[in-house]
Amino acid sequence: MEKRKKNFAIIGVAGYIAPRHLQAIKETGHSLVCALDPSDSVGILDRYFEDVDFFTEFERFDRHIEKRRRFPEDKRIHFVSICSPNYLHDAHIRFALRVGAHAICEKPLVLNPWNLDALAEIERESEMRVYNILQLREHQSILDLKEKIDAEKSHKKYDIDLTYITSRGKWYFYSWKGMVQKSGGVATNIGIHFFDMLIWIFGPVTHSEVHYSDSTKVGGFLELERANIRWFLSLDKNDLPHDVVSSGKTTFRSIKIDGKEIEFSDGFTDLHTKVYQRILDGQGFGLQDAFPSIKLVYDIRHSKPTGVKGYYAHPYMKKLKLNP
Repeated sequence: MEKRKKNFAIIGVAGYIAPRHLQAIKETGHSLVCALDPSDSVGILDRYFEDVDFFTEFERFDRHIEKRRRFPEDKRIHFVSICSPNYLHDAHIRFALRVGAHAICEKPLVLNPWNLDALAEIERESEMRVYNILQLREHQSILDLKEKIDAEKSHKKYDIDLTYITSRGKWYFYSWKGMVQKSGGVATNIGIHFFDMLIWIFGPVTHSEVHYSDSTKVGGFLELERANIRWFLSLDKNDLPHDVVSSGKTTFRSIKIDGKEIEFSDGFTDLHTKVYQRILDGQGFGLQDAFPSIKLVYDIRHSKPTGVKGYYAHPYMKKLKLNP
């Protein structure tokens, strides 16, 4: 890609994750020229950019970008950043490609794995690219871990416990995030970046089973080419460890490999910027990179829980005495 300044549009600018995209566009030296969100609470734009054309209606946003498509190259939209609800990602990616822009989309790229095949076809037709934000692949601790695992000459399987508990209030379940058909459920909405990272490091999925699943938590066992993983994801504050609650925190994140904790609590502030820079350098993570984790969370979502039992059940799930 050319090194000259690029013009960005953003969909979902009032959302939770949008500020990281605004920061990434700013820090990589490019311009945000227009934005869309049904909510008009978007004063955050002024923190990063001036003179951004803003729309609350998709039709007017669409018309504006179509008009710019016929402008000189330096006025056209080159990238559309997509921070909209999960179930709209597919449509908004298609829109970006249709108007001659590359798409940069938050996780999950789509909810159903077969949607990726259709997007690949539109990529070929439009000669534009679809990029996914897989920011854990840019975290230094994760990069160090991958380098260490790749350097191992043995074919041993690592034993891994993944635990992620992040407290959410009642609002979550009244929003699109609490609706499985719109968010994909707990494993998709909060777990997909961990699953992507583990598959990236330890190889493809060879077996998956779900032990328990409800609207607030899900857990199971995952066998990868080089790892056996007991995993548990929860939005319930009652699942937080006592010491985490005592310290006033609302999130607990842990990955243990062969009993040893992997420390990656810090270092998240500039990961989106690193992903954007990779994309602008022509090396972003595309449809094929996204497929394995999307296929896995789709399978998890459609699996019948087997019950919590045996060694392969996550320790937290045994402690909570969960049953399907």
